[in-house]
Amino acid sequence: MNVDAIAEEHASRLTGVDPLLPELPVLRSEGDGELLSVVSGDSVGTGLARRDEVAADSRLAAWQARVQHRLDVRLAGPAPEAALDELLTRWDEHLGKVAEHGDTETAAVIARPSRDATGSAELLTHGFAPVVGIAVRPAERMAAGPATTPGVCIRAAEVGDLATAVRLQLELTRYDAQFGMASVRPDAEDVVTRELKELLEADEPTVWIAELYGEPLGMVQVQLPGQAGWIEPYTTAKRVGYLSSLAVAGAARSSGVGTALAGHAHQVFDDAGADVVLLHHALANPLSTPFWYAQGYRPLWTYWQRRPAVR
Repeated sequence: MNVDAIAEEHASRLTGVDPLLPELPVLRSEGDGELLSVVSGDSVGTGLARRDEVAADSRLAAWQARVQHRLDVRLAGPAPEAALDELLTRWDEHLGKVAEHGDTETAAVIARPSRDATGSAELLTHGFAPVVGIAVRPAERMAAGPATTPGVCIRAAEVGDLATAVRLQLELTRYDAQFGMASVRPDAEDVVTRELKELLEADEPTVWIAELYGEPLGMVQVQLPGQAGWIEPYTTAKRVGYLSSLAVAGAARSSGVGTALAGHAHQVFDDAGADVVLLHHALANPLSTPFWYAQGYRPLWTYWQRRPAVR
């Protein structure tokens, strides 16, 4: 079976699994990527192995290992899980040659549709764990606006809120680092300060502060349709918004601040005509995972990770 036929059958299976998944392209060898092909009985698979690296002072370095070895997969046949098992074995052989052994700044990552459970047992056998999810929330037009929370006031962040915004963002990063989603870098405060300063100085507000009885204790940051083009390929939706982060100070958890911020952000997305809103979250986080699904989100993509890439 050629790569086009494999991709067609793979896409057909995923369409039945989740209508919000995009049409995935045929995998072909390109640039530094290496195309892997396997056969297991009547089932086949192809995988494109690639290496990505981010600079130490990049904002992305806070949310991933500095070197990521990625594998995109396409599976076909009556036993796709068997083909994936063979593909993971081939990829392990490849990683043994190109990845630094035992380096915790390397990670092997596979992004898979969350509702496609095929091969989950095989991923676990090869040492992978589901670490990060992309969740989706279809648009819900709220004519009456978001519900109010007593004592909570939400306002657009201003330049004078920079210190508060940085503090909240760093607290969120440190908390998520426990679950493998984030990394606290030595220059984290400088990187976060530069990014937030630019956002707070912009003409159009994309950051909001929540005050609880006058004290700033929460923050939400968004990317509206037209600003979130980088994540649009992950869904079939045309107008995609992205909820970059929602941070609530530890002292204000369970006070309604997070719910009020989420409701405000969703109203902003609805006003901007977003068809869906996407966000990343740490799957093992005992606070964010139930919170987001209570706000109307559901799993769309799951990032399976092994770190270091080669032990």
